[in-house]
Amino acid sequence: MGEVTGEATSEAVHTVPALPTERRPGCPFDPPAELIEAQQHGSVSRFTHPGPGGKPGWMITGYDLVRSVLADSRFSARKELMNVIDYELPPAPPGEFLLTDEPVHSRYRKPLMGRFTVRRMRMLTERIEQITAECLDAMEAAGPSTDLVTAFAKPIPTIIICELLGVPYEDRASFQEQIDTFMGGETSDEELIAAYTATQEYLAKLVAAKRAHPTDDVLSELTDSDLTDEELKGMSLILLAAGFDTTANMLSLGTYALLQNPAQLDALRTDPGLTDRAVEELLRYLSVAKSFMRTALEDVEVGGQLIEAGTTVVLSNHAANRDPARFTDPHTLDLRRQDGGHVAFGHGIHQCLGQQLARVEMRVAFPALFKRFPTLRLAVPPEEVVLRPELADIFGVRKLPVTWDA
Repeated sequence: MGEVTGEATSEAVHTVPALPTERRPGCPFDPPAELIEAQQHGSVSRFTHPGPGGKPGWMITGYDLVRSVLADSRFSARKELMNVIDYELPPAPPGEFLLTDEPVHSRYRKPLMGRFTVRRMRMLTERIEQITAECLDAMEAAGPSTDLVTAFAKPIPTIIICELLGVPYEDRASFQEQIDTFMGGETSDEELIAAYTATQEYLAKLVAAKRAHPTDDVLSELTDSDLTDEELKGMSLILLAAGFDTTANMLSLGTYALLQNPAQLDALRTDPGLTDRAVEELLRYLSVAKSFMRTALEDVEVGGQLIEAGTTVVLSNHAANRDPARFTDPHTLDLRRQDGGHVAFGHGIHQCLGQQLARVEMRVAFPALFKRFPTLRLAVPPEEVVLRPELADIFGVRKLPVTWDA
């Protein structure tokens, strides 16, 4: 269990006045100014959760403390314990293991672990290269301008996760549209609910089909266990979230960041051996999964502050990945950075299960994109690139208009 402690201080505790909703003009890759300011005052700040009846809590922005809390079993990930608003939240649906604690968490995660190892994910490299080449071929054929999000960043992880789950080819277009709608955070509540419901219904039918007629995919393998259909449906939904939205936004936002840092992009182009380190630095620098929440199960001292039992804390892994106490020049994108060890995938027992798949996809996609299109550049001024709303769970860009010399 990670140790969470710190010397008590008599200084006034900094307060984050509201949920950060905007990034500083001209700094689309940096955490919102409120988080940077909070970190300058210390690793732990007071915070009131947003929304009607928002409860008082804490915001943690320091790298060491974020890691410690994520590894500490005295803090719970259970959805129903999140003390953020005036009414109680329901437990996570069966199978959605990110919002559970032990032993339930292991019941869901352990059957998946052997299917997402480094070795098995690297075995997918050839298929990822093929999918990437097909996307690049289509981009080239369509002409020297496109929206990189729809042409490149979304199709690669979508096809891979559909193949891993065993989604039939003829269903993939409508399935991608549904999950894109309810995970994008840019539609009306009615459209979001309709897309979420349609996705749930589709997954229920898919689980039943795999149980009746197993094929060569992860979901079929899981039907040969004691997991119920409801649990398999929930697990599939988590795999979708991990396998589609985060990687798609890393590919698009990562391309945007590299285009805005031409010296770093040139380094990646001229030194293919830099790819692995470049991927890790982009993960640190961008941190598209911006934060996690945990609830104290007992009184715990964190960074000199008493977190009372029942209090929910927000762990800003984006701020933690920019902590100057951990990283030299943290707001600089440096593909040759030596001080690695980010928390972009979390830490502890809930660390992202699909992290190795995401790494392989990025290691293939970024070099292939810039090799095929050496003159790739933004087709609009940088200030016209529309970012996803800060309130969305996953940060990224809505569209990334790019062009190149034909």
